[in-house]
Amino acid sequence: MLLLGCIKEVSDYELVISLPNGLLGFVPITQISDAYSKLLSQQVAHGELPEGLNSLSDMYSPGTLVRCIVTSVERSDDGRRSIKLSIDPKKVNKGLNASALATGMLLSGSVSSVEDHGYLVDIGVSGTHAFLPHEKAKNYIKALKRGPDLKVGQNLTCVIVEVKNEGRVVRLSIDRSEVAASLATEKQNWALSNLLPGLVVKARVLKVTPFGMKLTFLSYFTGIVDFMHMDPEKSMNYSPDQVVKACVLSVHPGSKAVRLTLRPAFLHPGGSPNQLSSDRMGAVVEESTVKAFYKQFGALFELDDGTLAFARLKHLSKNRKSFKSGAFKAGCKHKCRIIDYSLMDEMCIVSLKYQIIEARFLQYQDIHTGDVVQGKVLSLKPIGMQVKVADGIKGLVPSIHLADVILKQPEKKYNIGDEVKCRVLECNPAAKKLILTLKKSLIQSKLPVLTNYEDAKPGLITHGFVVCAREFGCIVKFYNDVKGLVPKNELSTEPISCPDKVFYEGQVVKVMVLKCEPQQERLLLSFRLSSKSGPEDKRECTSKEKQEVKYQIGEIVDVKVLKKKDNGLEVSILEDEDNMVAWIPTQHLSDFVATSKLLWHCLQEGDVLPKVMCLSDKGEHVILSRKSAVISAVQEEQVVRSFTEIQPGMLLTGYVRNVMPFGVFVEFPFGVTGLAPKVSMSDKFVTDTKDHFVVGQTVIAKVMSTDEEKQRVLLNLKVSECSSGDSAAESFALLNQYFKELKEIRDLLKRGESSMAQGLCELVPGKELQLVVQDVREDGSALFSGSCVTGLTVTATRYHVGEKNIVPGKKMKALVLHVDAPTSEVYVSLREELLKQRPKQVCVQFLDLCVS
Repeated sequence: MLLLGCIKEVSDYELVISLPNGLLGFVPITQISDAYSKLLSQQVAHGELPEGLNSLSDMYSPGTLVRCIVTSVERSDDGRRSIKLSIDPKKVNKGLNASALATGMLLSGSVSSVEDHGYLVDIGVSGTHAFLPHEKAKNYIKALKRGPDLKVGQNLTCVIVEVKNEGRVVRLSIDRSEVAASLATEKQNWALSNLLPGLVVKARVLKVTPFGMKLTFLSYFTGIVDFMHMDPEKSMNYSPDQVVKACVLSVHPGSKAVRLTLRPAFLHPGGSPNQLSSDRMGAVVEESTVKAFYKQFGALFELDDGTLAFARLKHLSKNRKSFKSGAFKAGCKHKCRIIDYSLMDEMCIVSLKYQIIEARFLQYQDIHTGDVVQGKVLSLKPIGMQVKVADGIKGLVPSIHLADVILKQPEKKYNIGDEVKCRVLECNPAAKKLILTLKKSLIQSKLPVLTNYEDAKPGLITHGFVVCAREFGCIVKFYNDVKGLVPKNELSTEPISCPDKVFYEGQVVKVMVLKCEPQQERLLLSFRLSSKSGPEDKRECTSKEKQEVKYQIGEIVDVKVLKKKDNGLEVSILEDEDNMVAWIPTQHLSDFVATSKLLWHCLQEGDVLPKVMCLSDKGEHVILSRKSAVISAVQEEQVVRSFTEIQPGMLLTGYVRNVMPFGVFVEFPFGVTGLAPKVSMSDKFVTDTKDHFVVGQTVIAKVMSTDEEKQRVLLNLKVSECSSGDSAAESFALLNQYFKELKEIRDLLKRGESSMAQGLCELVPGKELQLVVQDVREDGSALFSGSCVTGLTVTATRYHVGEKNIVPGKKMKALVLHVDAPTSEVYVSLREELLKQRPKQVCVQFLDLCVS
């Protein structure tokens, strides 16, 4: 079947063609012409671009009319029909032969070569050489503004100006005025076998019906004009025997059916149909008026701006059962949405379906980079996952973006038809390219979305993902293919000798912009998000600016508290003749982070702390530690004093020095430092490293590997990997130490003169209290009072109230769960199962805490 079509979109590998009656067809890049296919074959064979090969976008523009032939009709996976077309002159003009060629004929051809005096044009007629002189192409090239010459493969609408040697040689013209004035006549001896779409003819009206008209033309041809192709301004004024100008739209040789159009834009060959304003696509029209209803086709509407629109039957209602033809009488008004525009019908295509009117996306242009969208899994392939975002809109989730970590078997996580939430990484409407991510870290990120280099201002902090880790640093990518470099010295506050061992492709990272050059598309980044250059625990200098090294690492001393500061204690070392001043950071008061804060709160100036270990002495100040696990490791010689002593498999006790988005730096006594990458931090999946570790936390780490040349140590902090074998004994030892330190805190509290302090030190987890309900909150939690908790805030959460019916003033038994000394808050439970088994229950509770 031959059709006249209009180019709607141009991509790298095909032309999208608007066809009559709102249909779409596709011309693959291999169906342009023989000469163009030959150049493509040369490119494939030699792997380089041959001279004369241009891209489709260099030769074709939306709005250009072309003659097409249907090569196949295929059905896609979702049941939609896909019409495959060809504009190759050998197929379109296959009904012509040399003897049938005549002056004035309007044909389609394709440039096959560029010569000195003009162009050789392939018009698809065997044994005929067609030539287009330069002077007959000059005006066309000037108006087209695509360079000084036509290009091989460029499709042309030509007029035959001269026929020689019985049709073996013809001379052509593509001059715009000559083409526009061409008219098919009886003298040109057209037959049904070679009648071509795009021909403009004079026709006579035979019959007028509500659905269109029947015409006769070129003496003995008959054709149909349907209601969508009458001239809108004259549609009610046609009458039998009236002579009109018409253009052939389609020819079906099998059924001998010919369809024509009377729309003015097609009555001058070489012209272009009207196009819809881009801002109207997707617009919702609150009131559109029914002009006519055709029960087998659909309804014709007049929109708010006076233009006509058509809705197919399936778009008039949600389904067939809900359809009521009475609602579409002439004059009825309906709400609709413009979902497409048919260039060949010069008419909007609308839908009255509620789900389409309310739809967030109708076309790729509606989607913006950074949008969070819902989709449905269509297929899983090696390159990634195909996701359907909306009808006609599909996106690709590359394999590295299927999760925060690389999935080796994504089919175990995702199934066809699953609903997924994605974020748009890149959207190119012209190429219908949509790249998505399923990484939760990116989807849930509240940081600014970086979509262009102009927005990358110094100091901006945002999320990106690693695409390359090399010796020089990391390349981090953002949205719309924006990417930047994190140099090696900006990877961490600690030296990283081998970035490829710490970072992996696809890893989500938080970065700060240091510098951006938008014109050069250069971006300098840093993983060091803080601008502070020194340690957080900067202290005032002592009276002695520099002291000699007097205390060795591991040496045990007694100290007296001189001053409490926000991040630690300033102490003096007892029995030191020089009254040397030292420093105990808050996190080094205990192995337990919570206990460290409690001890800092309870200690007072003048208190003596026995058995404190020297952690470092750099000449300016001595750093001390009360971490019992670290002290035990040093005393039992379960430490390494230099890098050379470290061996893979060792279990070492240390403390967290720094928490970064990509991992945790752990420091050991004697200054050795190692890195536990994100993947080796926990047996659980790690989204945010700060959710698992804090600075100063005591840890046991297993050495994974060492690099002597680069002085690098990689560690494992997974509990399953860091046990010496008797995990129960280790847990009870920690539990014993925890209770010991709690007793120390209670003893310190007893010194307080206030009744509140005395009350706090008497309260321990597991103790049973007699309390009075003071208030019941809206969330189900309760407040209590009592003589034993005077001045304290006593609370039971809704869960720990249980099923008991409580009202203000009622006396209740309660079990102490937790005492927060700094805030004077006590948490209790009323649940019977805890009150009955409280000693065992409390022990298990603390054991679980220590193990975790």
